[in-house]
Amino acid sequence: MTTTSLPSSLPEGTALGRSLPLSVLPAPHEPFRSIGAITVGFRLDGEHTGGQVAIVEHTFPPGALVPPHVHTREDEFSIVTAGAIGFRSGADEVVLETGGYITKPRGELHTMWNAGSEEARMVEVITPAGFERFFRELADLVQAGPPQPDDVMALSAGYGLFMDPTWVPEMMERHGLRSPFGG
Repeated sequence: MTTTSLPSSLPEGTALGRSLPLSVLPAPHEPFRSIGAITVGFRLDGEHTGGQVAIVEHTFPPGALVPPHVHTREDEFSIVTAGAIGFRSGADEVVLETGGYITKPRGELHTMWNAGSEEARMVEVITPAGFERFFRELADLVQAGPPQPDDVMALSAGYGLFMDPTWVPEMMERHGLRSPFGG
């Protein structure tokens, strides 16, 4: 068994160098793109972080509900930066306002919705990176016109994402939300 000793001084610490290139992405960022019920803005892609992490930003108009879904490849960490966003993960439900943080672990069914009357916003940290490409491809589908459900399901499955609409009617009724599936 080999052990790695940790640096014990400033010179030893700085000798390790950078494991990732310095990525500077100043504002303004590219515009938000529709992905259905919400929008996405791309902040850091996996190409900027050696595949370790991606960061996107979402806006939630009033009444928006994200389809309940399960990630099989990544964990998500969300920070509410404006408004109020409701989160349901498994049997747990919480509403977070500006400054609230939440973890959404892979393998657990979860959903999110605008829990207020004004636009809400959150920053989402995705680890490992890669899932941000799903958002880009979904935005392309939406931009081309209303996507076919089979196309969305195929795209989702390719990223290890599976949707379960079971909660949707109850969530819509209880919170006064719109269907995430249009119509």
